[in-house]
Amino acid sequence: MDRRWVCLATLGPIGVAALVYVVVVRGFLDPDVNSDHGLAWPLLGALPLFVFGMWLLTVSASRIAVLIALGATAMLVGSAYETFLHRNLEILAEPWFPLVNVLGLTADALATSTLLVVFATFPSGVPERRWQRIAVVFLWTPLLAGPLTLLTSPYVVMSPFIGISGDAIPNPYAVPWLEWAYPGVLFLVVQSWAAVALGVTILASRALFGSPEVRAGTRVMALAVGSAMVAFVLWTFAPGVPGIEFLVYASMIAIPVAAIHGILRYGAFDIGPGERGALVERSSNLLITVVYAAGVATPALLLTPPLRTVPAILLTTILAVVLLPARSWMQRRLHLALFGDRERQFGMLSELGARLEQAGEPRDLVAHLAAGVRDGLDASWVRIRLVGADGGLAESPAGTVGDVAGESAESADLVHADETLGRIEVGPRHRGEYSDAERMLLRTVASQAAASVANVRLSSLLAEQLVELTASRERLVAAQDDERRRLERDLHDGIQQNVVAQIAGLRLARNRLQRGELTPAELAELQDQARETLTDLRELAQGIHPPVLSDNGLVAAVESGVARYPIPLSVEADAAVRAERYPDEVETTAYYVVREALANTAKHADATHASVALARSNGHLRIAITDDGRGLGTVSPASATGGGLANIRDRVAALRGTVQVSTAEPSGTGTTVLVDLPVNGIPGAPATADGDRLG
Repeated sequence: MDRRWVCLATLGPIGVAALVYVVVVRGFLDPDVNSDHGLAWPLLGALPLFVFGMWLLTVSASRIAVLIALGATAMLVGSAYETFLHRNLEILAEPWFPLVNVLGLTADALATSTLLVVFATFPSGVPERRWQRIAVVFLWTPLLAGPLTLLTSPYVVMSPFIGISGDAIPNPYAVPWLEWAYPGVLFLVVQSWAAVALGVTILASRALFGSPEVRAGTRVMALAVGSAMVAFVLWTFAPGVPGIEFLVYASMIAIPVAAIHGILRYGAFDIGPGERGALVERSSNLLITVVYAAGVATPALLLTPPLRTVPAILLTTILAVVLLPARSWMQRRLHLALFGDRERQFGMLSELGARLEQAGEPRDLVAHLAAGVRDGLDASWVRIRLVGADGGLAESPAGTVGDVAGESAESADLVHADETLGRIEVGPRHRGEYSDAERMLLRTVASQAAASVANVRLSSLLAEQLVELTASRERLVAAQDDERRRLERDLHDGIQQNVVAQIAGLRLARNRLQRGELTPAELAELQDQARETLTDLRELAQGIHPPVLSDNGLVAAVESGVARYPIPLSVEADAAVRAERYPDEVETTAYYVVREALANTAKHADATHASVALARSNGHLRIAITDDGRGLGTVSPASATGGGLANIRDRVAALRGTVQVSTAEPSGTGTTVLVDLPVNGIPGAPATADGDRLG
């Protein structure tokens, strides 16, 4: 078990029991006992320090935290011993009293030594210089007061705070040949002025001559301890002076306040923001409440009497109201030091959720997200970059808040369904460094925002595809109209004219037959014209869906036009591709895509050779149409929305395929049109074994 919890479980009950005993006896059973102090010392001098020590054990496992808890508990035990002794003076005559008295001396000495060590080594628990570390060891010498006085003094030596002299009580445990050392024991150990002077010297040397960090961290505690030393000296050598007792208790309350200041500003006692439980929160509230109550009650406790009850209540009420803002400020700052700015973090998550619900465009969402992260984490700047088409983070950020400078201090990826969508990068904090809780908060925000970014990106992608689909449909309608008009022209200018000529020829033949002038050669010529018309009709029909494509498949249809192509053309396909039949829409689309691409090559490429390669791979038919022409050059924007290339894209997109057009690098000559058509995803596609088959 952690030693701090062991100490808390041990010291807590001891201190509470001692305090309850003192309060019950001095407050209810025997109010006149030990009238020099009454309840002022245990409630105003020891209680704030004890509560602070117990609270320290809940938030820190440092050695200095254990020491301050041990010292505060010893103060209460010493006060309880003093109360017990005053109520039971008859035990002074008991032969065993010298041994019991050692307990009282040890309690006071333990409180003195531990608190001196705490003050001398504040706030880290370890002084910086070697002589200081050696001197700290001698601060424990007051612990020898009990055993040394028991061995060297012929009479009982009692704590000067008890107010009872032990000169009349013989010490049967004294060793006669050691009595010579008693004066030294009394002035060096029992009265502990040497240890006090040494501890104050160490603290003063660190506060005045230490490094800038040490001076800053010890300055407030040095002022509080110095004030307490002055108050105690005046209380010892000038008793009864008005106001001195108030200074004593005010300085005792100032010590835990100075320690809290060290926690808030310099992380004293190794306390930093982090995830802590409800126990710490409750103990923190209790600490602030006790310190606040002690500050409010101190004047009334010290001024009653002569202050009457009603004025005392009025004074306490006024102080309670006046000190209430200070209590709220200290509680807020202490919670901030322990838990971080949780309210702001919760507010950040709440506000972020509202912003994500309202965001309609990706850039709006990213901009709101960046602003929310910066406000929630107090970051100097926030930058959000999204993943581009190449899978890497885009150089241009999608959202930026603040002036980006230097490398990011923290970052978190926007990951949704194992897909990285982007990254949130934050600059250094305006004050301090990021805590573990804030790093966790950043990751939480990133995970929440990733889902929204993914949804908005998907909506944007669907909107773009809808626009493209609408444009594609419009182009298809326009292409159908063009095709219809072409057929009309072909029929009107070609076949229709042939038919008209044949009708005219038949009329002429009839007239010549009536005159007996018709010859067999004229009938043969009319027969040839009819055959030509039939041929034209077949060629026109082949322009819509060539019979060779229906009868012999895609590769044969592509090869059927090799002889009539104006430049040398080669077709590459392996036996499996040649033998395989694809769905009609795939074969038709592939055939006309090849014809369109070859027509573009013949018209514009100025090529000397062209080739068509067909391959089957992983459920896709891949067609590459390549030429050695002059290349694409600068592609005009109009070519993306019209012309042969747009027709190819529209036909392929209708089957959810893709088209890539490229030019050989670095020469810039030649053009390759790579078409990828899914086969298995097309209804009616025959089930075939997949595999890479390159023709």
